[in-house]
Amino acid sequence: MRISFLRNILILFLVIISFRLFYWQVIASEKLQAKAENQHFQSLTLQGERGKILFRDGSILASSKPAFLLYALPKVIKTQDHSNIATILARILSTNSVEELEIKKKLLESLKADLYWVPLQRGIDIEKRRKIDRLNIKGLGFDSLSNRFYPEGSSSAHLLGFVGQDAKGEDIGYFGIEGFYNGELKGIVGRIRQEIDALGLPIVIGRLLGTTPRNGKDIVLNIDESIQFIVEQALRRGIEKYGAAGAEAIVMEPKTGSVLAMASFPNYDPENFSEFPKDFYKNPIVANSYEPGSTFKVLVMAAALNENAVKPDTKCEVCSGPISLGGFTIRTWNNKYYSESSMTDVVIHSDNTGMVFVGKKLGLDKLYSYLENFGIGKLTNVDLQDESAPDLRPKSQWREIDLATASFGQGIALTPIQMVVAVSSLANEGNLMEPHLVKEIISDGKKFEVKPKFIREVVSKEAAKDITEMLVKAVDSGEAKWAKPKGFKIAGKTGTAQIPIAGHYDSNKTIASFVGFAPADNPKFVMLVLYNQPTSSIFGSETAAPTFFEIAKQLFTYYKIAPTE
Repeated sequence: MRISFLRNILILFLVIISFRLFYWQVIASEKLQAKAENQHFQSLTLQGERGKILFRDGSILASSKPAFLLYALPKVIKTQDHSNIATILARILSTNSVEELEIKKKLLESLKADLYWVPLQRGIDIEKRRKIDRLNIKGLGFDSLSNRFYPEGSSSAHLLGFVGQDAKGEDIGYFGIEGFYNGELKGIVGRIRQEIDALGLPIVIGRLLGTTPRNGKDIVLNIDESIQFIVEQALRRGIEKYGAAGAEAIVMEPKTGSVLAMASFPNYDPENFSEFPKDFYKNPIVANSYEPGSTFKVLVMAAALNENAVKPDTKCEVCSGPISLGGFTIRTWNNKYYSESSMTDVVIHSDNTGMVFVGKKLGLDKLYSYLENFGIGKLTNVDLQDESAPDLRPKSQWREIDLATASFGQGIALTPIQMVVAVSSLANEGNLMEPHLVKEIISDGKKFEVKPKFIREVVSKEAAKDITEMLVKAVDSGEAKWAKPKGFKIAGKTGTAQIPIAGHYDSNKTIASFVGFAPADNPKFVMLVLYNQPTSSIFGSETAAPTFFEIAKQLFTYYKIAPTE
């Protein structure tokens, strides 16, 4: 009995072992094989180098420079050395005592981890790597990465944006070109699986599997380096001279929509963006709205001319004094009135009462339709991240006073890019073009051109010619005629818009601007210059206009345009 019992137990034991072996070798073989593979291999992600951003002449605006990921192999480093290593590394990696303590704490946590491989810090430059290499600490190593590099510093910061890290710690573009074209610039990730030993160290003669990373595409902008420099220098001088809180300017080619220059102040250093307030990151030219004031008269007058509601020599019937409307009184900016002014005179004198006359002749339905056609209330689709478009209030909500104030640019909001695109259509014989900063994208040596995009005809060629002649006379005879470069035919209009604060307008805080194009007969450029809250003078004719003409004068020289008058 006893022998029989033992024999049965042995048979049962053999059956169980056989079944277990069958389970491991047949049923769970693939799962166990995969687990073994994972224990013998480590997976690494390799990011291709981010593409360059170039001026139109090929000079570099944004590129990449060598950087490194410092990593540790905790199982190789002795436990008693953790604190000492963390202290030494923190001194090298930090810039101040507070940061040193924070880095040391994080390093200690990583070194104590029960892992074969842990990242310690990304983005280490070559100088810090050399210092760490000289320590000759076993269990520390480096992987090659790259850091974004901006040779021009803060130049063009708002149109460029910057490269930061997302929640996963991966590089990603934010704002501007870096954000809008992040998919093209970042390249394609590569992955490798490397055979490792029991301590997690790579086996030199082991297997190496994976895919090769691909570098990002290079992007060539329409931005002209010389024009960008001219604009930035002029704005810097203007901010100091006029005591402004900020300044913006954009130069565009009206026939193609190509943006030749774009600058905003205050700006920031995209390489050290974290050291600046987050309010600085957005590009105000595409993200911030303002009431345009008298520059908006250009669009309303062009619409009225196109509808034959008025002609350049039409006499104003209500320009002899202030206008009372719906409990409001509308006056001219300087309380001067010109009885029976022509429409050209209305533009020259920037006459609010004359524009009320024009708005009434045009009518709400027509005005609203033209505003939509000029792109007011819509995105321009400029290739920059974070563009906004203030809503155009529904037509059903407009009152008689709203029609009147909109005719001279009050009570209506738009972005600087919307303003310059709309006026650009007048410089382009009435044809509205989509603005774009990118000229071409280069991938694997192949160039893909970004072609100009026609949107629609807003006004006729004849109406565009009429408004151009009126704007030329406004420059020659208006408040800013003293600053105009002699001998050149320039079309333009000043604007001084009070800033709405807490339900009312602050008469001492204004947006001073000037928009125009030149040469008027065959425009090479259209430009908007804007100052935020200038203190030396609140008027666009005494701040933005001189800066516009200063830039224009240099552009005439740059383009080798000779005076014609």
